[in-house]
Amino acid sequence: MHVKTLLADGEDLALAGLRAILSGVPRVDLLGEVRDARALVEAVRRDRPDVVMIDHTAAALGADAVRDALKVSKRTRFVAITHDPSPVVLAHALRSGVSSYIRKDCDRDEIVNAVLDTADGARFFCGKVLAVLERSSLSVEQLAEQVPSCAPVTLTPRECEIVRLIADGLSYTRIADQLGVSAHTVTTHRRNIMQKVGVNSTAALVMYAVKQGLTSPNRYLFSAAQA
Repeated sequence: MHVKTLLADGEDLALAGLRAILSGVPRVDLLGEVRDARALVEAVRRDRPDVVMIDHTAAALGADAVRDALKVSKRTRFVAITHDPSPVVLAHALRSGVSSYIRKDCDRDEIVNAVLDTADGARFFCGKVLAVLERSSLSVEQLAEQVPSCAPVTLTPRECEIVRLIADGLSYTRIADQLGVSAHTVTTHRRNIMQKVGVNSTAALVMYAVKQGLTSPNRYLFSAAQA
């Protein structure tokens, strides 16, 4: 079965490299290239690709573009290919509907296998991406299946502030100083918040903050969140 493949990236060099790698693969039929979210949705609606290889960290794309594209073609599967994603960036992509995830420094075989395996219904993650997930106690299955169970109103204003400060990378001591409470109180709030929103790691809590608009995902594109 031939795999209709669309490339989505904001970098000409990245697009040229992927085109050079995939154009020589017998099973892969390259449909073309897009550089922004609107063009992506239009191409997916028009061409119904089997696989889209996307750098969702590109400014004109974003993980939400994956979700929008899936609304017009549920059968299309997405392979994310980015530079050095943080746990939050990975989590946001998987929540948005990305099936597989590799890095731009993966070798040719990994890139080809990611496309073909994903087209065949499997999930493909390069070793470096799996290592990021493991270090952050994040599960691919949990992120793909779990639906955020809370809205902003489920947290008190103080809890929302603590989530934001944790997501911004402040230590418990600094949060305590800023809020005028003890570090023990902050850790107690954190534990209660994690129970409320159904997460079991700081990285997942930060991802929740991104989803709820308490912090921006852009600040985490190339930095590791605290685990």
